Amino acid sequence: MALMDFIKKQFIDIIQWTETGDGTLAWRFPMAEMEIQNGASLTVRESQIAVFVNEGQVADVFGPGMYKLTTQTLPVLTYLKNWDKLFESPFKSDVYFFSTRQQVDQKWGTPQPITIRDKDFGAVRLRAFGNYSFRIGDAKLFHTEISGTRDIYSVADLDGQLRGLVLQNISNAIASSGVPFLDLAANQIQFAQALAAQLVPEFAKIGIKLEAITVQNVSLPEELQKILDQRIGMGMVGNDMGKFMQYQTAQAIPKFAEGAGGGSGIAGDAMGLGAGVALGQVLAQNLSQGLSQGAAGAPAAATTQPAVAVVSPADVMTTLEKLGELKTKGILTQEEFDAKKADLLKKLV
Repeated sequence: MALMDFIKKQFIDIIQWTETGDGTLAWRFPMAEMEIQNGASLTVRESQIAVFVNEGQVADVFGPGMYKLTTQTLPVLTYLKNWDKLFESPFKSDVYFFSTRQQVDQKWGTPQPITIRDKDFGAVRLRAFGNYSFRIGDAKLFHTEISGTRDIYSVADLDGQLRGLVLQNISNAIASSGVPFLDLAANQIQFAQALAAQLVPEFAKIGIKLEAITVQNVSLPEELQKILDQRIGMGMVGNDMGKFMQYQTAQAIPKFAEGAGGGSGIAGDAMGLGAGVALGQVLAQNLSQGLSQGAAGAPAAATTQPAVAVVSPADVMTTLEKLGELKTKGILTQEEFDAKKADLLKKLV
């Protein structure tokens, strides 16, 4: 009867896995009640790793190639079994295949705004998203920590864990990048590099190798976006005071046009435009030499000495307060503020 049972047994002589491209990361070879024949053939293709597990212990790991399973190719398994017949009889062992190819275009993002601490603005809220790619770097570690004894483990099963790691490390990445919060949107590559530096060791703890990560968009809060727009505008005009006042006038004109005198249509537009131009002329006269004559319609005839604008102490204090507000908001640097302050004080009579 024992002989008949032995004859009825099925033996495996070829072990291999042909991936289907469905995002499978780990796949257990179907054993059922079958045993692996001594001298069986193991085929591990490029972008694959095979792991033999015996009684819950990882026995051997095979990289790409074709192997004949004998005592020479399975020395660890032979030691665990401690067979007297030196592997002459069939044996049973779970065989897991792992895909090591790169899993590309994996999405990450902040479902809700996350709170970030910034040295300039305190606590601010941020939204960001991008993509990343990864591969299995340590199949043995991935098996013991993540996939375990499951028949199939896919990219979708791992997606939530990896996204959580990305979101968990965003704050540290921003802090280590050295990029000011207002400049994050314009320095996405540097932000991504800092995020990758934070994530590589975290992914490695579960046997995953991070290949690349991108930051495709950073959304700033509306109030900070306005400050960023003002800083960009100042960068376009440089440190020239006349151009600065022209820029401020251009920003103020629409607001005056909206609320000037309650007028409507062409009349209201004209009143608003006139008020905006008048404001620009007054401010430019207080802060820039020579612009006062142009605003007042002075004749084009050249003079031997340009007139020096006279500014009252009250106007100087008002202007300094406005410049101080711009410095507080980060539109003007301390150096720019000091230079403009010195220029104003020189005009006092």
